[in-house]
Amino acid sequence: MPHYENFLPARAVTHGDLHHFFGYYDKCPWDASGRHLLALEVNFCDRPPTPEDIATIVCIDTEDHKLVNLLASTTAWNWQMGTILQWLPSDRDRLIIYNFREGNRFVSVIQDISTGEKKILPRPVYAVSRDGKFAMTLDFERVADMRPGYGYVGIPDRGKDDPHPHDEGIYYLDLETGESHLVISLGEIVKIDPDPSFEGAKHWFNHLLVNQDNSRFIFLHRWKSNGPHKTRLFTARPDGSDIVLVNRDDMTSHFDYKSPREILAWARQFDAGDHYYIFNDETGERQIVGEDVLTCDGHCSYSPDGRWILTDTYPDRDSMRTLILYRIDRNERIDLGRFYSPPEYQGEIRCDLHPRWSRDGTQICFDSMHEGSRQVYVMDVSEIVGRYRRNNH
Repeated sequence: MPHYENFLPARAVTHGDLHHFFGYYDKCPWDASGRHLLALEVNFCDRPPTPEDIATIVCIDTEDHKLVNLLASTTAWNWQMGTILQWLPSDRDRLIIYNFREGNRFVSVIQDISTGEKKILPRPVYAVSRDGKFAMTLDFERVADMRPGYGYVGIPDRGKDDPHPHDEGIYYLDLETGESHLVISLGEIVKIDPDPSFEGAKHWFNHLLVNQDNSRFIFLHRWKSNGPHKTRLFTARPDGSDIVLVNRDDMTSHFDYKSPREILAWARQFDAGDHYYIFNDETGERQIVGEDVLTCDGHCSYSPDGRWILTDTYPDRDSMRTLILYRIDRNERIDLGRFYSPPEYQGEIRCDLHPRWSRDGTQICFDSMHEGSRQVYVMDVSEIVGRYRRNNH
């Protein structure tokens, strides 16, 4: 079995004895020019991070094929989401934002990569607004307890013994002033259409994302007692008002916004099964997407022009992950490549592809271990998406 089957060439943009990755699929690692790419650099990849393990933030010059150290490091990171590293939308050539542990608290840092100047904000970030003015965030300590690999270690959860505390939850953080406040608590969310399985369960929030016009955000409410965790999908305004329960049927996984009121999500509907659905949180309507060709959960995102869905798969029986483009108007799936995932890397230390679009929609960036170490790869899809454009003009 080959360790990869590239139907399109995938070029490693990081190399060497150290390991590199970016993190989650819902952020763009490229700067505004499309030349520089953000990543994290670590000296191990075979265990969960401890509170002392450092991840170094690096910038990759994709034209000169070299790393440029930003002289920044953090101990607030995990294998799945990194440190929520990204270019700040208000200045995608100069400012980055990432999370950091400062004493007995997690914070976020806005850093000027040219001068090194840093601005410390009193909370970490989870989902940055599209205009870079605010972020929605949560208690990473609680996530670390309940969903290892998605939170940060090193600081105990102050509400560890409370199944749904009233002083923990989702927070609004003003990125300009640093002001923050709790907008939705765990104590509040369990009162909305409560389920019998809440009894004896411990609750947490996960996976926030702000919509295109910054008017609403997605969040997952999760709870767990003895068996697997269950999930409900909600949306709300950034101030915590107008909360809408979008999917109550036990499972919602990865998602992206199609429009400010439409959400693409891999989810369960008791009457229709597990599929990619478009949910409208204003009308309550739903629609299955790619029913016969997109048949498993993946890290899904829309292309910048909204015409394609990029996603991936978890390892198959041969330990291969598939990278997928889906042409929406034709219900057409295009497999871009299959990449080996070492079976010993499972759970929180696994290396998901987490594919991400470039800002112009012509390239894809993903993390992979198919060549023996954890590295960042770039694939040019301009011919595929360009053919689509030519055929529609």
